Order: sequence, then structure tokens, then C-alpha cells
Amino acid sequence: MMSTRKVLGRGLEALIPVAPAAIERPQPGEKVFEVATDGIEANPFQPRKHIDDEKLKELSESIKADGVLQPVVVRRKGPKYELIMGERRLQAARLAGVASIPVVVRDVSDADALRLAIVENIQRENLNPIEEAQAYRRLISEFSASQADVAGMVGKDRSSVANTIRLLNLPEEVQGMIQDGTVSPGHARALLALTTQKEQLVLARRIVEESMSVRQVESIVGLVKTRKPNATRTRREKPAYLADLEKAFATHLGTRVSINEKRGGKGHIAIEFYSFDDFERLASLMNVPLPR
Repeated sequence: MMSTRKVLGRGLEALIPVAPAAIERPQPGEKVFEVATDGIEANPFQPRKHIDDEKLKELSESIKADGVLQPVVVRRKGPKYELIMGERRLQAARLAGVASIPVVVRDVSDADALRLAIVENIQRENLNPIEEAQAYRRLISEFSASQADVAGMVGKDRSSVANTIRLLNLPEEVQGMIQDGTVSPGHARALLALTTQKEQLVLARRIVEESMSVRQVESIVGLVKTRKPNATRTRREKPAYLADLEKAFATHLGTRVSINEKRGGKGHIAIEFYSFDDFERLASLMNVPLPR
């Protein structure tokens, strides 16, 4: 686990704020040269899991006609190269049957390779909302970055980053709906106002089945919340210092955390996880050895 801010490599100022083209543009002393497309290995830190086949085909046709106009960024990996930035261009070039592609070679750490891949995809808007949320959380958990740091790295405001990360609090089935586009980010934000995952899942299924608009969902959520006035009014307000502790834990762990205090200085902490992989990630963050 990377536990200090030093793992951010050359510093946040290297990427705040900067467009993808500027990140990839050859720097002083760097040269652009051709490398065989089959001599470039995939980026193991690539945050994007889904690529639009139609858009990839369009880019491939463009490459057939005009070639690859902007070099990809790679780093040396033994006798071959490992991709850092330019996933779609490399795949489209291979689809077009292009034998070689222009590259810029950079000597970067694993941390910077992940960071650059995430920033490129987010700034190019190539990630779906769940991939984007996972990328933000990965930056926070693996690099000890704050939400404000991440916001600066990707050129967005902190509240936008925070709201995107909150999508990971939704049930996995709902996250799948967001990824395949059947539930929009607007729908998802409305669902987050519901207090239980069961309610969120039931309403998400209705959204798909009934092709509901965001406004319809917001109206239903409002009705559900007004039916529970007593529970809201009788719940004891949590002290500010506990709320601050919850926020600190949640920021560090990249998930929802609830802290409840009892008399005598006792209490309990509830840490949410959303899949077995997420559970393993949290265990690694807390240095908990898992039985195998």
C-alpha cells in the first residue's frame, strides 16, 4: 500500500490543470519515432473497461485514411514497450492493420503511469460514470490523494468528484445499469437520496422497465422520503466531531463509513464494501492479512 503523499511522483503541479493533448505532446528533448504496434503491451493501469465499438471503428477508418496524427505515450518494458496513454489510438491502429505507430517514450513510475492513464481518460470523457468513480477512488486509496487533489488533477471541482464517487455506494446491479447506459447519472444521483440499497434497487429496476425520466424519479424519491418523517425527526443528530471523523475515514478508505459512539467511550465503526474485490482493497489499506 502506498501511504504517503510522496507517491504522487513529480507532484500534482505536473498535471493541474492540463489538457490531454498537452500531457501527450512531446516535451523538450523527447523524440517521436515509429514502433511496431505488436511491440507495445497493454497498460496494466488502464481504468477504462469498455470501449465503444462503433467509435473505435470510426477512428480506425480515419487512421486508414490519414494515419495516426498524434503519438501515443509509452515506457520501455524489456525488449518491448508498455502503453501509458493512447489506448484507443493503438487499438484502432491495430484494427486498421497499421504495422507501426508514432510514439513518445517516457521514463515514469507505476504511480505516474496509473495517474496519467486515469487523467487522460477522464479529461477525454472516455470513461463511463462508474469507471470514473472507480478511477477517482483508486487515486485516493493508492496515492493518499484527497478529493481536492483529484479534482485538481482532472480539472473538475471537488463536489463533482465527491458526487461521482458516491455512485459506488449504489448496489452492484444498479452500477451495472449505469455502465450500460440504461440508468443515467441524473437517475443515479436521485437514487442516492434513498436511504437503503433495497429501495435504490427497486426504483432502478422501475426506471429501466418504465423508461422513467429523471424528474419522475426525483418525484418518487421525494414521496418516499416524506413518508418517513418520524424516523428523520427522532434520529439524534450526530456530534460534529464524529461527522468529521467519518469524513476522514471515508476519504482515506474511499467508501462510506459510519461511527457510532456509546457511553464510556465505547462504540463501533461500520465500513461498507461493495464486492469481494472491494473488501480485499480495504483489507490491504488496513494491512489486514486475509486467510487464503
